[in-house]
Amino acid sequence: MSRACSLFQLCQNPNGLLLRSSKFSKGPYLIPSARIYPVLCFSKEIQTSAYEVVKGSYVPTALVKPESKPKDKSPENLEGVGAFQKLPMVMPSVDILYSALEKAKRISPTKGIANIAKRERNRGAKQLDALMKELAVPLRTYSENFPNKKYLHPYERSLIELTLGDGNYEEVLGKVDSLRKKVVSVGKEHASLCAKSLSKKEAEERLTEGIKKVEETFNRGGKHVDDLLHIAKTLRAMPVVDLESPTLCLVGAPNVGKSSLVRILSTGKPEVCNYPFTTRGILMGHIISNHQTFQVTDTPGLLKRCDEDRNNLEKLTLAVLSHLPTAILYVHDLSGQCGTSPSDQFVIYKEIKERFSEHLWLDVVSKCDLLQKSPVLFATDKGDDSDLELERYRKLGPDGTLHVSVTNEVGLTELKSRVHEMLNSQMTRIQVQEKLEVLT
Repeated sequence: MSRACSLFQLCQNPNGLLLRSSKFSKGPYLIPSARIYPVLCFSKEIQTSAYEVVKGSYVPTALVKPESKPKDKSPENLEGVGAFQKLPMVMPSVDILYSALEKAKRISPTKGIANIAKRERNRGAKQLDALMKELAVPLRTYSENFPNKKYLHPYERSLIELTLGDGNYEEVLGKVDSLRKKVVSVGKEHASLCAKSLSKKEAEERLTEGIKKVEETFNRGGKHVDDLLHIAKTLRAMPVVDLESPTLCLVGAPNVGKSSLVRILSTGKPEVCNYPFTTRGILMGHIISNHQTFQVTDTPGLLKRCDEDRNNLEKLTLAVLSHLPTAILYVHDLSGQCGTSPSDQFVIYKEIKERFSEHLWLDVVSKCDLLQKSPVLFATDKGDDSDLELERYRKLGPDGTLHVSVTNEVGLTELKSRVHEMLNSQMTRIQVQEKLEVLT
């Protein structure tokens, strides 16, 4: 009560003198030297707890932030190329099983168990559990670390479909994960049975039987692991394309001399033989000029037929042109040596030129040392001379075509110069596109 009174008196005191009460004197007295000053108060943010009533009691409830839903990868947020080089190393199924068996055998029972039967069933259950985990963990790693095909760059997605077959990639991954589930199920079942053994002999028998069952289960599906190993090797061997570096793509009918020009222009060393479809995949080389590095791709040849009838090699070529920012070096062979008539090459050329007209383009007639004065005609060619464009093509190729010969080294210097000029233009295109993407 005295404190309340003092506060009241303090508020009523106009001079700011402090009133205090003493136990030696009755009533309050003044302290002349004391003066009241305003006091600054500092306070921190107060943390509060939320509570909910559970059965009549207050139970603190954690303040949980709303979980942000994972964003689905839209086409604009797809992964760039290079996913194949990040694939996990897959061990052969035989090595996985051998390693798991060896590690499981080294597992000892828990220390301090005096009873022989209990100690043996403890050892058996632990060894079966270890065997199951040593087999399941690598399989889970493969299932989780191989990329989902739908999130890959369209170019790499096409490589998977055309190289491995449509659906084969997902099928093998699914079977590997199914094998993991079977191994876990069988391993847990027999570990549980072993833990319930009533004698040492029964525990040893159940351990032996469990190991046998787990091993049989894994061996039945081991082929799928080896299939995945083959897939990983195949995909990891695919050439990596840098999307920020200009790429020159050589296109044309089979055996027109694309591979020979790649060897002249770049560091790539493709196989050069005189039969169609020498190029059985995408081969990558590089051109180094004036301290700049450009990419060169040699692609399988195209035949005169509709897309539905094309083989996977031809579809690989179309995938490169469709999904990569390439400049096209189209190669023609009018000598009749490649096996595809100039008339058919003309049809293929017109189709590809129309489909990929937005690409930078350079036409080259190869093997010009073999050209004859009169155009080459195949037995399948029609004798219609009314198509002047086709007649001109048979003699000289498209307008503005550069004639070259690797054998006689004709036109190669000019070819290198024009290729370098075109790739510089492609670099400018890429840089402009990157700036537009940043702005948007």
